[in-house]
Parts: sequence; C-alpha cells; structure tokens
Amino acid sequence: MIEKVNKVPLTKLGNQLQKNKIFKIGEIIFLFIFAYAFILLILPLAKNKPLLMQTVLWIANILMLIYVWIGLKLRGESWKDFGLTFNSISWRGGIKVFLLSLLVFVLALAGFIIGSIIMANITGIPEGANLTGYDYLKDNIGMLLLTLAGVYIVSSFGEEVIYRGFLITRISQIGTDSRKAITIAIILSSIIFGLIHYSWGPMGMVQTGFMGLALGICYIKLKRRLWILILAHAYMDSILMIQMYMASN
Repeated sequence: MIEKVNKVPLTKLGNQLQKNKIFKIGEIIFLFIFAYAFILLILPLAKNKPLLMQTVLWIANILMLIYVWIGLKLRGESWKDFGLTFNSISWRGGIKVFLLSLLVFVLALAGFIIGSIIMANITGIPEGANLTGYDYLKDNIGMLLLTLAGVYIVSSFGEEVIYRGFLITRISQIGTDSRKAITIAIILSSIIFGLIHYSWGPMGMVQTGFMGLALGICYIKLKRRLWILILAHAYMDSILMIQMYMASN
C-alpha cells in the first residue's frame, strides 16, 4: 500500500474533506451530479451527431478530472495519493510495468467476458453492447487515429484516475480505510463504472461493471500503481476502437 502521511489541508474546506464524513460523501455525489448536469445541458447541442456527442462526454470527463485535482489541492495532497507518479523508471522497471499491465489487461478482459456470460444466463442471448456511437470510425483511418488520441487521454487515463484512484480511495476513506471499507469501495466503484456506460445498453453496463471490478481488485493488489491499470485500459480501448473502424469491412 502507499505509505500514509498526514497531509496539512490548505483550507478549512480541505480540513472538512479530510475529517467530516458528510463532506466526503458530498464530494463524491457532487462530482457525478456536476458531470451529469453538464451532459444533460450540452449534449442536445450535438444534435445526435456521434462525434460531437462523444466530444461532449470527453469534455465532461476532463471537467471531472479538474474537480478531482481541486479536491487533492484543497487537502494538500497530490496525484501520488492515488498512486499516480511521474517519476522516471529504469528499463527493467518499465518492462515489469508492461508485463503487469498485460496481466491486468487479461484479468479485465476476463471480467468483461464474465459479465457477458452472466447476462446470457439471465436473459438468454441478449443484445450486444450498443456501440453505435462509434459508427463514425468505420473505414475512416484519420478519425480512428484522432479518436485513439482522445480516448487514451480521456478514457484510459481519465477513467482510471476517476473510477479507481479517486472513487476507491475516497469511498474507502469514509470507512477509515479498513479492509472491509476497501472491499465495499471496489464494489461500489465497479457498479458506478458500469452505470456510467448506460449508453452501451444493459449488456454494456454489466460487461464494464465486471471489468471495473477486476480493475479495482488489481488496483489494490498492485499497491495502487495506477499507471499499470492505465496501460491495461489503453489496450482494451485500442481493441474496441480498431474493431469499430473495421466494422464496415
């Protein structure tokens, strides 16, 4: 686990966020109310154009990252408290990170498949995840490369920071970071991760929920080394985007 150090809050609000459970819960709830309100307000302006709609969701994720960063600053903390470091590593360390990211990728993919199997057993053969929002990628290499760049920043990086680093850390802190609190945090974060993929339909929500569960467990087992999860998430995003690109062929 990351070594815990008592941080000195920069503001009175930061002190409340550290010590007051109501403020801790409110910080989490307001993050999603804020993002959801932004999407409801701006998304109609996209006029059902898939690329514009995707851009609105990306902007919402970026705003969520800014919100998370402000919370860290108010507490006198940094990204390191979520396991996100920017130190250089040796080539041996890099190889180790790469191999571990492949392992996490396999486990997350297994979680995704388990979600599919569970849905199949509950509803028979359900419809696949609704990915029509990515139809603009079909047979368009330029748009594929542009989307991959955005996805790596917003989804691979952003979602791991928000749904693993932020959510698991903050929810577990409500319960004083005990083993039970961390377990509950992993489960809740995976449920929320599934729900935010509501546009993918029931199948997509269950698939991503179980994928999030696998990623959450890996986050804790790997001592919150977030870059490993970011890389694993990037591999999955790459496969998805390339699959969408090749769909017309």
